[in-house]
Amino acid sequence: MYRIYIIEDDDKIRAVLKKNMEKYGFEAACATQFRELMPELEAYAPHLVLLDINLPYFDGYYWCRQIRARSSVPIIFISARAGEMDQVMAIENGGDDYITKPIPLDLLMAKIKGVLRRVYGEYAAASGHDGTAAGAPEAELNAYGLRLHLGRGELMWQKRKAMLTKNERLLAECFMRQPGRIVSREQLLEALWDDVQFVDDNTLTVNVTRLRKKLEELGLPKAIETMRGQGYMLLLRDEREGADA
Repeated sequence: MYRIYIIEDDDKIRAVLKKNMEKYGFEAACATQFRELMPELEAYAPHLVLLDINLPYFDGYYWCRQIRARSSVPIIFISARAGEMDQVMAIENGGDDYITKPIPLDLLMAKIKGVLRRVYGEYAAASGHDGTAAGAPEAELNAYGLRLHLGRGELMWQKRKAMLTKNERLLAECFMRQPGRIVSREQLLEALWDDVQFVDDNTLTVNVTRLRKKLEELGLPKAIETMRGQGYMLLLRDEREGADA
């Protein structure tokens, strides 16, 4: 069942949206902490976010950027602002689509279903939006039962889940493609490198530490071992055998 996270401060609109998500077979939850949304959002690990622009404390553009720094989850803006520039800003800040209020529910549901099909369903492999190359069928990696959803940046171990930042996801992907093997620091630096931000050795160390913490929160302490002078290795066999079912 797909999970929809609704970030809307109007009680009536929020209730209508939640009711309609559930009517169409989705699981839905509504934001309650508008001063700091991310802990609640990451704990829920949604497949799609509905995001208003006019919110308490910070606007939807700000929260869209915060979400994008951590996840590639699809975001559809819902707003009373009908101006062209508002829609441009929504897309430029990381939104996938935009719909104006009053919300035509049939159109909204069609957009939601379309995005979910493209990102997770029948069109995901063809579009490459799931994080893999175009035409690749792979949307999820599995190493010793640890699973990484490449599109959502979601790491899963047994019944626990953690949302990863972009860099954490890139590192996790490197380790999970080579479980039980040494991955050199050079390989990891290359994975983090982009044309916008310079990546140094300290940046790598910080991100490996953060990924280790996420794994520990999932119940996998010491899952990434430092191989002095060589790099790092993902080892989960012992932890898996000792973990609670």
